[in-house]
Amino acid sequence: MNKLAMKMLLGDQTKAVGLLIGITFTAFLITFSMGYFSGFMTRGFALISENQNTDVWVMDPAVNSTEMTSHFSLSTLNQIKNIPGVVQAEPLLLEDITVRFANGRFQNFQMIGVDPITLTGMPSPIIGDDKQVRAYKRVMVDSGGTSDKLLTPIGLKDQWPADGAHLDASMRNLYPGDIVQANEQRLTVAAVSQTIGRFPPRPLLYTTLDNANIIVPTSQNKTTFILVKVADGVSPNSIVDIINKNTYLKARTTEDFKRDTVLWYLINSEDVGDMASMLILAILVGFGVTGILLFMFIYEHLKQFATLKALGAHNDQLKQMVFFQSITLSLIALGLGIGLCAVVGTGLAIWLNYPFRMTWFSPAIAILGVLSISYIAAWISIRPLLKMSPGLVFVGR
Repeated sequence: MNKLAMKMLLGDQTKAVGLLIGITFTAFLITFSMGYFSGFMTRGFALISENQNTDVWVMDPAVNSTEMTSHFSLSTLNQIKNIPGVVQAEPLLLEDITVRFANGRFQNFQMIGVDPITLTGMPSPIIGDDKQVRAYKRVMVDSGGTSDKLLTPIGLKDQWPADGAHLDASMRNLYPGDIVQANEQRLTVAAVSQTIGRFPPRPLLYTTLDNANIIVPTSQNKTTFILVKVADGVSPNSIVDIINKNTYLKARTTEDFKRDTVLWYLINSEDVGDMASMLILAILVGFGVTGILLFMFIYEHLKQFATLKALGAHNDQLKQMVFFQSITLSLIALGLGIGLCAVVGTGLAIWLNYPFRMTWFSPAIAILGVLSISYIAAWISIRPLLKMSPGLVFVGR
């Protein structure tokens, strides 16, 4: 009977192709929406991801994410460094600052202050030399997932003009040697990096703690995090327990801190709520398209099923045929939709820095959702099939 069901399916190629395209679109829409949501969530803990050598994060006890932070004294730094099993412990300072460009335009940045010796927490540059950041009032800038934010005027007459801001000046990207200003301090760009985009997107300014204290004097002798690297063979959880028991600070392993940050965004971020609403809407639209198309396809073939019933086919056999058609089409469409999503999403992420990440649960939700709605649509379509009379085959329709 399954072979006959497949012949019926392929016999009406126009409707079968239309149904296949519809379910493929549904699988693509659901998977892409989940990938988009996952991409933004992983960008929420981009600061953690870019510090791959860090095993333990130390912070103020009230901090639950990389977004909402608080400073604490550096007085405990040496205490943490002296814990057996700790290979390295370095401060990392976060500050929100306003940077003014040479033409008078200004932009909010996140300043990241790192240890001047090890430069722990600073990504590798794509232009310039990160070692030059150690020099007086030198910085490294990063787009942080934004577009056209790191710009400076081309013409010399538009740079630091005395007659006010030249906002209409022709612009170019920042390069090493350019000057920006923050808190009345002129800063020289030593390097440009391209690290993981942030959520929310914002430009980044990396510099040493010494330079950070010049830019924001109130941050002296303070830090936002302490990045701890443990020795090989030492469990990060054991270091976490020691820090939590012997200091007033809170320590979290890298993976735990990532989960904390995602949970914080899910609870506190309005942007996440908006994206979740869009995701739910996309899933509902996709399910609706799949369900309606499947129901119409099966309903329009009731006459063929009536013929089979008149020839002696049992209801169980007819149900098997309907479910076989529904599941077969859904599986083919799922493969096409998820594959197309992987290609398109990866391309957007590589070429346009789009926040897309194909996690395991993105296709899993698409598969579960499409198969579930296919099953439901098939079951609803079966009801008139089971009640119909074999005489339907002799009725002109």
